[in-house]
Amino acid sequence: MPTRDGRRLYAQVLPGPDPDNPAAVVFEGGAGSTRSYWAAVQVLVAPVARAVVYDRAGLGRSEPDPVARTVARMTDDLVDLLDHFSPGPIILVGHSGGGPVVRLAASRRPQLVAGLVLVDPIDEAADVVFSAQFRRNEKVALRVGKVLARLGLLRFLYGSLLAAAPADDVRDDLRREAFAPSVIQTQARQARSYLDEVEAFKTAPPDTGDIPVTTVISGALALARDGMPEEVRAQANAAHAHRAAQSPHGRHVVAQHSGHTIPVTEPQVIADEIIRLVRADQRFGAR
Repeated sequence: MPTRDGRRLYAQVLPGPDPDNPAAVVFEGGAGSTRSYWAAVQVLVAPVARAVVYDRAGLGRSEPDPVARTVARMTDDLVDLLDHFSPGPIILVGHSGGGPVVRLAASRRPQLVAGLVLVDPIDEAADVVFSAQFRRNEKVALRVGKVLARLGLLRFLYGSLLAAAPADDVRDDLRREAFAPSVIQTQARQARSYLDEVEAFKTAPPDTGDIPVTTVISGALALARDGMPEEVRAQANAAHAHRAAQSPHGRHVVAQHSGHTIPVTEPQVIADEIIRLVRADQRFGAR
C-alpha cells in the first residue's frame, strides 16, 4: 500500500464473507508489534468481515520512514491505509500504543469509521504513564531490548507469543520479523516524542464525536504476569473506564485472564467486541 510520500506499507487481508463489500476491520498494533501479533484475532473476525492487518513503517515488511516517528506521523500512515480501503465503513482496533493512533485517525476520517475498539490502550487519563519513573523504565527496557535483539535472544522473552500463534506461517513470520534489531530501533524512534504527544491529549484530545468506542481491555492481571506494576494497572484500568464513558455507546470490558498482551492471551474477547460492532452496523452485512 502506498503512502502519501511514496513509501510502501505491507498489509495482509482476509477477505471476509463478501469480497465485494468495502466494509473492513483494520488493526493497529502496539509500539513494536508486527501484523502477526493480531493473527489470532484476525482469523476470528474474518468470518464476519474483511480483516486488515499491517506493519507500521519500520516493522515487519514495511519500509522504514526517514522522518521522525511521531504520533501524528504514524497517524498519517494509518489514514493513508484507511483511504486506500475507502469508502468504508471501517472499524478501527488499536492495542497499547496504537490506541491514541486509532483515536487520532478516527478524528481525521470520522465519515469512514463505524467504531473503535481500544485494547489496553495508553490513555492520557492515566497520569502514571507520564511519570519520570515510567519514562526511565521505558528507556531501560529499550536498552536491554537492543542488546538482546543484537544477540538474537529477544525472541526467548516472547515464547508465549510464538506458542500462541494460530498457524505455522504466522510463527515463521514472527521468528523472521518480530525480534530483529530494527524493531527496537523503530520503537526507540517512536518513543522520543510519544508520551509527550499523548500527554498533550489532556488539553486537546482527538474528537471522535459519536463514534462508538469499546475499551476491550483492561487486563485484569498485573506485575507477576505481564510486567505492569499494580499502580500502573489500577490507573490504566480507571483511565479505560473513563475513556469508554466518554462515548455515548461506550463499553468497558475486562479480560479476566490477561495482562497487557490480550491479543495473544484472550483473542476471543477482542473478536467478540469487534463482531458486536460489525453486527450493529448494517453496512457490514453481517448476520
